[in-house]
Parts: sequence; C-alpha cells; structure tokens
Amino acid sequence: MTTGTAPSTDLNLGQVTVDYSPDGHTATILIDRAAKLNALTLQLLEDLATAVRGISASTARVVIVRTAGDKVFCVGADINHFADLSAAGMWRDWIATGHRAFDELAGLRQPSIAVLDGLAFGGGLELALACDFRVIATEARIALPETGLGTVPGWGGTERATELIGRARAKELVLTRRQLSGEEALAWGLVTAAAPKAELEEILARLAGELLAGAPLAVQLGKQLIDAAADGAPSRVLEALAGGLAAATDDLAEGVAAFRDKRTAQFNDN
Repeated sequence: MTTGTAPSTDLNLGQVTVDYSPDGHTATILIDRAAKLNALTLQLLEDLATAVRGISASTARVVIVRTAGDKVFCVGADINHFADLSAAGMWRDWIATGHRAFDELAGLRQPSIAVLDGLAFGGGLELALACDFRVIATEARIALPETGLGTVPGWGGTERATELIGRARAKELVLTRRQLSGEEALAWGLVTAAAPKAELEEILARLAGELLAGAPLAVQLGKQLIDAAADGAPSRVLEALAGGLAAATDDLAEGVAAFRDKRTAQFNDN
C-alpha cells in the first residue's frame, strides 16, 4: 500500500494522507485532525487539493474520502482560523481556498465516495457534497448551521445542496439550520445510502465494487458527461465525442467479447 502524507506532524494542525490499495485501483483520502474534531484550516484545505491532484495523475479508479475519529466526520471550518479575518481576507483567502480544494475534488475524473460515519456540519458537509456519492451512518447528523453564527455556507454548499435536493429543501437546510439524521438525509436525497454504523463498511464496499466493475474510462467519461450536462452542455455533441473515444479502447472490445461469451469482463483501463 502506497501512502502520501502532508508534511505536518502536529496533531493539532492535522494532516491529509492518501493510501492506495495494493492494486492501485482505490485511493483513500484521510483528513486527520481528530484532536480538533477534524475542523478544517487553510493548510488542510491546501493539503487536500495537493492530495487530489496526485490522485488525478494516478491509476486509481475510485476515491474514498474519510476523516479520523469515531463520532465526528468533520465539524466544518475552524472558527478560530477565520473569526478575525478582514473582509478582504475572508474573500481572498478563506472562501477562495475552500472553493479551490472542493472544486478540485468534485472535478476528479474518478468517482468519489464520502464516508459520513459521524457528525458533518458546515464545511464538513460541504466536503461530502463535493464527492459524487455519500454513504452515511444512520446515527450520524448533518447540517449547514452557518446562519446561526452570523454567516453563510462558503464552500459550495448552497449550490451543491440545491442541485441535489432543490431550492425549497436547500433553503430549509440553510435558513433553519435543521439537523438531519442519516435516514432523513437519505429521504431528502442528500446521500446515496444509509445504514447503521456497524454496516457502513459493507455498504461502502458494495458501492465501490460496483464502480470498479465498470470499464474505467467509460465510468470516468460517464461522470464527466453528467457533470457537463448539469452545467448545460449539449449531450448530442459530448456523447458523440465520448462514444468515439470509448470505441477506440480495448475495454470496449473486451466488454463486447465478454457479453457474447457470457462471462465477466476483465477491463484493463486501455
């Protein structure tokens, strides 16, 4: 297993690590600032962006995002790190850095899964929303409580929540600061799957396995097509280009042969 680690060794500052499965097909990002409930700082955000760029250049097919600790996924932004910022500092540094990190995560060609095994508030939920899929423990709680602090979600939460659950639900989430359980988050459409914490790894393994079973290039092209369509790009153009690219791969030939032979395809990402 190959591991990349951010330079910080102070547990109060936290660190971001990336572990690859033995076959290199799964990359796991771990944000570890458990001593501070995984509260996010500028440095952690920058380290996250660096980790994401490394994964983008790798042969990984699926990305899993986790945080350290047993009860908290992430409490969001570290208030002590932004409370005294000037308006210019908030705009130029704090908000911009978070957007860059989360946009890079959302823009990965590989599909990503956030594992919400505990409380996810504010920026912690925004981190999860930047992933393609979210699996949550039914015991967990999620919320966007920023208006109770005198501010608003700043790292894409309003946009991504609206895309997932619509304008009215997003307003309810942000304006009322409502906390949702894992089951409620699933009913609202904010997460992909919910299960008791003891069963969460099984749910994660099943979803990751389904993603890994597809032809890697086709899965990545499919993700990019859907994201482009959500931004208004015409499918008649992009699907033709993506389909042409897929037609030139060995994986398509293998997929067709496996279908005809009634066997499981063995894709090689070529």
